[in-house]
Amino acid sequence: MSPGKYGMQEDWEKDGVQEIMMDFLLPTGILLNFPVSRNDTIKNIKRMVWKNARSEALFNALGDSDAYVFTCINQTAEREELEEESRRISDVRPFMCVLRLVAREGDRVEKLTNAQISLLIGKGLHEFEAQKNHEVNEFRSKMRTFCEEKAQERQQLSWQQWMEYSFPCDLEPCCFPCGSAKSKNTKKIFINIKFEACDSFMLQQDPQDLPEALIRNALKKKATVFRSVRQEPGDYTLRCNGTWEFIYGNHPLCQFKVSSHKTPSLVKCPTFTDQYDQQHMYNKNPPQPTNAPLSFSCFLIAKQLNLVKLVVQAGLFHGSELLCKVVTSSEVTVCSEPLWDQRLEFDINVADLPRMSRLCFALYAVIEKTKKPRGTKKKNKKADCPIAWVNTMVFDYKDQLKTGEFLLSTWPSVPDDKSDLLNPMGTVEKNPNVDSAAGLLIHFPNIRQYPLYYPPLDKICDLEKNEIMDNKNYTEFFEDEKELLWKLRADVREYYPESLSKLLLITKWNKREDVVQMVSLLRNWPDLPVIQALELLDYSFPDPAVRSFTVRCLRKLSDDEILQYLIQLVQVLKYESYLDCDLTTFLLERQKAQNHVHLLSCLLQGEHPPHQALTSALQNEALGKMKALSDFVKSGSQKMTAEDLKLCIRQESYLEALSDLLSPLNPSIILEEICADKCRFMDSKMRPIWLMYKNQWAQGDMMGIIFKNGDDLRQDMLTLQMIQLMETLWKKEGLDLRMIPYGCLSTGNKMGLIEVVKNSDTIANIQRNNSNSAATAAFNKDALLNWLKSKNPEEKLDQAIEEFTLSCAGYCVATYVLGIGDRHNDNIMIRETGQLFHIDFGHFLGNFKRKLGINRERVPFILTYDFVHVIQQGRTSNSEKFERFREYCERAYKILCRNGTLFVNLFAMMKAAGLPELTSFKDIQYLKDSLALGKSEEEALKNFKVKFNEALRESWKTKVNWMMHSLAKDNRP
Repeated sequence: MSPGKYGMQEDWEKDGVQEIMMDFLLPTGILLNFPVSRNDTIKNIKRMVWKNARSEALFNALGDSDAYVFTCINQTAEREELEEESRRISDVRPFMCVLRLVAREGDRVEKLTNAQISLLIGKGLHEFEAQKNHEVNEFRSKMRTFCEEKAQERQQLSWQQWMEYSFPCDLEPCCFPCGSAKSKNTKKIFINIKFEACDSFMLQQDPQDLPEALIRNALKKKATVFRSVRQEPGDYTLRCNGTWEFIYGNHPLCQFKVSSHKTPSLVKCPTFTDQYDQQHMYNKNPPQPTNAPLSFSCFLIAKQLNLVKLVVQAGLFHGSELLCKVVTSSEVTVCSEPLWDQRLEFDINVADLPRMSRLCFALYAVIEKTKKPRGTKKKNKKADCPIAWVNTMVFDYKDQLKTGEFLLSTWPSVPDDKSDLLNPMGTVEKNPNVDSAAGLLIHFPNIRQYPLYYPPLDKICDLEKNEIMDNKNYTEFFEDEKELLWKLRADVREYYPESLSKLLLITKWNKREDVVQMVSLLRNWPDLPVIQALELLDYSFPDPAVRSFTVRCLRKLSDDEILQYLIQLVQVLKYESYLDCDLTTFLLERQKAQNHVHLLSCLLQGEHPPHQALTSALQNEALGKMKALSDFVKSGSQKMTAEDLKLCIRQESYLEALSDLLSPLNPSIILEEICADKCRFMDSKMRPIWLMYKNQWAQGDMMGIIFKNGDDLRQDMLTLQMIQLMETLWKKEGLDLRMIPYGCLSTGNKMGLIEVVKNSDTIANIQRNNSNSAATAAFNKDALLNWLKSKNPEEKLDQAIEEFTLSCAGYCVATYVLGIGDRHNDNIMIRETGQLFHIDFGHFLGNFKRKLGINRERVPFILTYDFVHVIQQGRTSNSEKFERFREYCERAYKILCRNGTLFVNLFAMMKAAGLPELTSFKDIQYLKDSLALGKSEEEALKNFKVKFNEALRESWKTKVNWMMHSLAKDNRP
């Protein structure tokens, strides 16, 4: 090893190196040295060690190889036991090429389970133990018991119940009763059935038939053709080719979704019982709070802060409500360890503290400005520079009032005015990067010699009864609207239960008597509709009784609806004060199917690093290889070519890791074999990588995913989720606008995957390929229609134009409501079947792009005359087609307006995501305006008609913007 070089990191990253010399220390004192392949598994290496040790001394003293396990020093300089012996040595990546063989100790099954968990979450379990956090340890223990109980419950399920639990049907919203009578005019559907080890054949079926009828006809056909014994339909099920999606249950065939990347043929699978079996897997009355004022002492452990004076500001909050006046420490001079040693007292009694009180700190510097401001007589002026913030709960997870010292690792602040120094919406978790964060040392005093607990709910209700008997709460004279609403709280529950959020916001959470009555009132509050209940998950409503009530209302959600709102439900986990909460338990209880578990896992991994997620080990390995490919393409010293990428993918380790796995975008899709020859990377800034797969069941059709490294895809995920929700709402009203909410998943920090929509092209490419120059391409109104004609023969052209008309209407409304910006012709695509769709949602909520202070986008949404040309089938006199298009737009817009509160609440739940264009309620104002909240349907529709006419009238400005974009793209080096 060369001087100054330590470890084998560079060697592990060199994909061309196939063999590495390694040392093996045996428990007998023997040292072995021999080369191993980078792709060798730990199990193979152990077999090689035993083979080489046979010729060495003391071999007979070793015994059985299963009694030993390899240990190494990993890349984080920690000792790691390699219990998972199916891992390759190149994936283990020891810091030094030395493996030590030691005798196994303890329960091997337990150790193997822990090793697999560590591998899945990318974090050793010993790190949790090193934290010595009692809350984390108790939560892990409780969750393990919870999971074991759920596993036992699953083992008691029947086969049908297990299918519904593990593989729920993927259904379209049904706008008609399943038991409705069949129409004589209903067109038959043709389904290609394939039996195992048999040829396939076509069956004609009524779309209202149930899957059992299809199975019965298939078995009848098989018995006739192959002269086999008739079998019972209950012994079989239907599975979509190349996927883990099944067709079963009491749903009509027409309600099952068949995505574009799936073939219509089905494979018939026996429902073997053995295949099913493989899938299974101190209370005491607390002392009463006292009326002593809350106080604490604070110190600071700071690191290299070259500022003038340091100040700590502290505030007590309940959600977004400030419970009492903010207090500020004295100013101290900057030094290596600044010390305040100051007692800060809050103007509130401990007995009046709400259960979810949180103490918020902000560290800022005071800088004196010596220059006199013009027009003033002040000698100097001070400026506040925010440095860091941190939050902590006043009560711990056991309801006990905190006492003693706490070292809080702070989070860096974003420069802003002093009024926003405190961050009550922020997490109560400490910054895990303790080496680079300032540490604030605070001390909670012991108010009593015994611990103080927040009283339980039943005791709170007893207190309320006593207070009612004393008539304390009904003798006050209420003077303003808030007090009047509070006085009429029982009437609110009886007649206006959906106004619960307003009542909660005016509750005086720093007054114990009011809290007692509000909590008691909640116990008998009627369940709210989900749209209103979602609002109560905001950080403004932290009380555990409120959040428990909210989760109670959410239990009526179907599994598909939970999946629809899962992005927001994961985000509001950040507002939870403790690990063990009702929302956490609810999410874990309802994650049944593998696609539900996978999405929850990825969302947790992307948003909650301290908790990490349990994704598939194979997917983790594949994502690691994708990132390595991206780094290879972006960091090349010379110009990379597609052949360089293909050569890298053809390596054994990459072919193995990237093949035969479930798609991270949709775990029901099988990515069987990667096609290196079809893979490529794009020439845009982040060099996205296209990975193409083939599947033996897909009859030659290929599937593709795009790996993007360097862009935050969470905003794209949110936008596509909203488009998918719009599509669902429209379909429930009988309006199918042929939307394409393609798959998109953020898998980590500025890293993620995007689904390839096959047989599609950008409008920019279509226009350029039908024009002589980039300057005139954007103005060629015949280009789109000619392209559709070339892809669709005469008998299919009308259907393609209808697909274009419907999808264009859907995306006009969707992009207007969401305020999607940066809509140039490279961000709008068309499929060969005619469906139009938008991509790349980097700007939304009215954040339109500007150039040199000039707004480049001056229309509410994109509706150009070449779109109208296609809608009217190339005939300017065909106004009937265009009016039908206008009706589609107006009908779609009215449906969204009726569900406007749902969209506003879902966006409000995303404020904690850290998206640059969604940080406060001000950002959501655009959505309220576009959905005309507070206005009648007639007023809303009138406003939309104005926007529609404006988009059409000003479409020439869009064409100019497209021309400038095309010219700029062509002039890039």
